[in-house]
Amino acid sequence: MKLFDQQIAIVTGAGKGIGYEIARQLALGGATVILNDIDALLCVEAAERISGEGGKCFGIVGDCSDRAFINEMVAIAEKQKGRLQVVIANAGITLFGDFFHYTPESFDRVLKVNLAGSFFLAQESARRMRDHKSGGSILFMSSVTGHQAHKDLAAYGMTKAALEMLAKNLVIELSPFGITVNALAPGATLTERTMEDPAYRAVWSKLTPMGKPADTREVADAALFLVSPLSKHITGQTLVIDGGWTSVSPNP
Repeated sequence: MKLFDQQIAIVTGAGKGIGYEIARQLALGGATVILNDIDALLCVEAAERISGEGGKCFGIVGDCSDRAFINEMVAIAEKQKGRLQVVIANAGITLFGDFFHYTPESFDRVLKVNLAGSFFLAQESARRMRDHKSGGSILFMSSVTGHQAHKDLAAYGMTKAALEMLAKNLVIELSPFGITVNALAPGATLTERTMEDPAYRAVWSKLTPMGKPADTREVADAALFLVSPLSKHITGQTLVIDGGWTSVSPNP
């Protein structure tokens, strides 16, 4: 038996990067994965790659900050064979900007995707888990920017800190139904996006006490732990995966 056999999992924003690796590892661990991304090509190709490795994965294209789409995605997950047990609100956007010139449009978009999308995905999924009386695990993707200040990331960092508080607060309402809720706060991580900066690896290797930024598998391993049977008495917590950076916090 694999760790996630007979379980259905939803992972948003999983067309590439950390979300993709989480979805991949869940599928290889036996889960039926609903992989979401707003980019249709990324979504389809990601699901096909995971299926090609032997995992069961369905790509669902859509904007996970839209409540109607969230409800539709959860309904699709519920139609699969098994039970909705794992929900990972990974989707998020980073819109850099100087505080004095940050626009209302950017502010509203960051809050809608990072906070509203995560909140309402958790709400709809938890309703289904409650009704099935089988428990489950919800994971929010925070960031070290929710712990330490980064220039030009005031709005983004605010949303990530809020997600950690949401995980703590929902312990009150979800624990009676056997649902755990936690957050994961990655630091510098090598992804398709970060590697667009040719200096990224070298800079963060110097700044990180462990001598290198994380790779996506290292973050995914932590995520899988928090949604697995191995962590059933852990809830309301945030796990920081940053190679020690927040302990010393040198500026990039």
